Amino acid sequence: MTHTDRAAPATALEHLHSLADIEQAAHGLLPVPVRDFVAGGAGSELTLAANRRAFEATRIVPRALRDVSGCDPATTLLGLPAAMPVAVAPIGYHGLVHPDGELAAARAAKEAGIPFTVATLSSRTVEDVAAVAGTTWFQLYWLRDRATTFDLVRRAEDAGCAAVMLTVDVPWMGRRLRDVRNGFALPEDVVAANLTTGTASAAHRASAGASAVARHTAAAFDPSLSWPDLEELRRRTRLPLIVKGVLDPADAARAAACGADAVVVSNHGGRQLDGAVPALEALPEVRAALPAACEVLLDSGVRGGVDILKALALGARGVLVGRPLLWGLAVAGTDGVRRTLDLLAAEFRDALGLAGCTDPSAATLLRTRRASDGGPSPW
Repeated sequence: MTHTDRAAPATALEHLHSLADIEQAAHGLLPVPVRDFVAGGAGSELTLAANRRAFEATRIVPRALRDVSGCDPATTLLGLPAAMPVAVAPIGYHGLVHPDGELAAARAAKEAGIPFTVATLSSRTVEDVAAVAGTTWFQLYWLRDRATTFDLVRRAEDAGCAAVMLTVDVPWMGRRLRDVRNGFALPEDVVAANLTTGTASAAHRASAGASAVARHTAAAFDPSLSWPDLEELRRRTRLPLIVKGVLDPADAARAAACGADAVVVSNHGGRQLDGAVPALEALPEVRAALPAACEVLLDSGVRGGVDILKALALGARGVLVGRPLLWGLAVAGTDGVRRTLDLLAAEFRDALGLAGCTDPSAATLLRTRRASDGGPSPW
């Protein structure tokens, strides 16, 4: 079984009142290896946990006596309208949790008015997803086969994608012990639909004490990716360029100098270097290192509307949300993703107004404190 065959009925969704509720429901539906593949992190999962602790330790100082009767969560991301400062993060293999895969999630994102990012390792092609999505971004892994890499960029352009997002923190996949212990492999009916190389089949060959997906990515991804490659990509595409997986301010500044229109502060959701700094902690210094025209997005650990507000207060233009939408997809396909995004939107608008902000831009003026010591945040 590759996904749940017992999706929750639509009427049950109204009884799920938070993203945590949806995650719990999904855990009861998915096979353990699939659940672990989505939920797990690298190594001892220290960074996975630290991402959440960083959000939990950050406190907002609300402003009073602000007229928030017209509170509006809408914004723009890379110059295009978004109903809230959120985009769907690139996640491979949606087909693991629901047969409609990325198509179901993309439809929900379109209804919610936010961008959807198609992953290189999507289980549906970029063309098929872009045909049903609204604003579409394409996430690119740098492949050993350079011709295929640039063909993917061309296909994204031809499909009408609004941006290319290059992921720079995966020279190879981090050691994810849940997958190793489960001997995780893709079922035969879930494929990397954007790739036609023979290495794709490696992701389906299970073996004890190893992750078949890790073997596949090691064979397909080019660990020699470096700054000249980013410069070449900038020359090769007319689309806005997003660089995802930046934590050091110096790297962020150099990415902007190479022509990046945005950077994503991310530790890959705790799935790469275990022990990496939480993305939220790295965010303020990265923002300070960049010119104002270069947008900053925050990825890794966002689990609710207040988290979005905290990210904006610390310098982000918006956030990427990943795992919560896969849980919604597992629970009820498009309806489940829609419910997840509706809850996220309601939570964010609530947080925005209660903090005294009329719109997302006002959140950048909020002060934050750390719960651990009660003093001003050093971030």
